Amino acid sequence: MKRVCVFLGSNPGRNHRYLEAARNTGRELAHRGLDVVYGGSNVGLMRELADSALAAGGKVLGVIPEALKQKEIAHPGLTELHVVASMHERKALMAELSDAFIALPGGLGTLEELCEILTWAQLGFHKKPCGLLDVDGYYGPLNAFLDQAVGEGFVMAAHRSMLLSATAPAALLDLFAGYTPPSVDKWIEKRQGL
Repeated sequence: MKRVCVFLGSNPGRNHRYLEAARNTGRELAHRGLDVVYGGSNVGLMRELADSALAAGGKVLGVIPEALKQKEIAHPGLTELHVVASMHERKALMAELSDAFIALPGGLGTLEELCEILTWAQLGFHKKPCGLLDVDGYYGPLNAFLDQAVGEGFVMAAHRSMLLSATAPAALLDLFAGYTPPSVDKWIEKRQGL
């Protein structure tokens, strides 16, 4: 593992612990010699992540669509900034550049990025670890939903286990180090009459 992609909010959120988590994640990745890959923004939690990693001597690679370059204010001090044509290209390049994925608190964009990368893992398109940094229980409802999806037969338990979770960046990265992807394929349940 050399590069970790972090999905997180372009807003800071209302809980100061989200800012602390973004800063701690950036520092922890830098201290472990892991490059940060993220959305390239200079606002909200995204800026805190990038600035803390850079201040700790880390490398930070940003990927931002041209249409968001001005809106999200592209970070001017990154190790590398990739400007792409679309959100689809952004996500594809972030995935290509990364060896693992972490979701910190964020909104719809963060959730969408996480769900897509998990779906790709479920389909066997990659075998990279994915995790939630569950700050103050922020992802408790998502974890509960995924558990319910298993119980209702929409997600296999083995696929559910692909999403790791911890409350501190160091603990989550330690889980990544021991991650073994499940060796099951996506399944479609076949029933009589269908």
